[in-house]
Amino acid sequence: MERCNSSNCHKTDSSGGIISVVGTGIGSSENITPRAVNALAAADVIIGYSTYLELIPELLEGKDVITSAMMQEVERCNKAFDLAESGKHVAMVSGGDPGIYAMAGLILEIAVKRKSKVKIDVVPGIAAVNGSAARLGAPLMHDFAAISLSDLLTPWEVITKRLAAAASADFVIALYNPKSKKRAGHIVEARKIILSHRNKDTPVGIVTAASRENEVVRLTTLGKMLEEEITMQSTVIIGNSTTFSWNGYMITPRGYTDKYTLSKRT
Repeated sequence: MERCNSSNCHKTDSSGGIISVVGTGIGSSENITPRAVNALAAADVIIGYSTYLELIPELLEGKDVITSAMMQEVERCNKAFDLAESGKHVAMVSGGDPGIYAMAGLILEIAVKRKSKVKIDVVPGIAAVNGSAARLGAPLMHDFAAISLSDLLTPWEVITKRLAAAASADFVIALYNPKSKKRAGHIVEARKIILSHRNKDTPVGIVTAASRENEVVRLTTLGKMLEEEITMQSTVIIGNSTTFSWNGYMITPRGYTDKYTLSKRT
């Protein structure tokens, strides 16, 4: 397998083609990076989960497009390698950032198993945690941990240990995949674990479908967060012991107040 750099990312050679693992960001086309747009434009074939591809129709025009449903990630990746090994430039689309709970890791794991010689280019995108934090203000200004509540690939016992460790260490905590129809109780248990280390008045931001037409942004507290609607499209950001709310913003201080005079106004 060859590494892809700025001089060869969009070229093929006798050893095979290219797989660009492209992060398309948090939803709207205005949040896709120019590098991601260029990678899609250079691709012969675009592969992805249908829900993500439906968000970028203007970038698919004139391309061979292969879509599939959720839970078919391995099949999508192997199809990408089949095409790339025949000399194609394939764009494997991930929502958000491909290296955060997405396709970059699986592509590289399969590359190892196949001993593939195709070039792999990971194109970063705005992750759900970044996009959601921006809609809330500045909740990630200090150390934070991202934890997925999906136990499809990770045992729930491992997830609860990570929740307890992050909560006890006073990390801001960003919860991915917080709730689904089959996992309605996970967010309840996660909140209980965090409450054992954190005040019930701790600010909590819930951003659902960030930047999309159906976006919903809610600012609440750890004590009341379960009163808000939380779905698989939500990212839940739970503040640390210093996080506070002001004028609809969620703010975690970085520590400047302890070292500097922030304003001459009183």
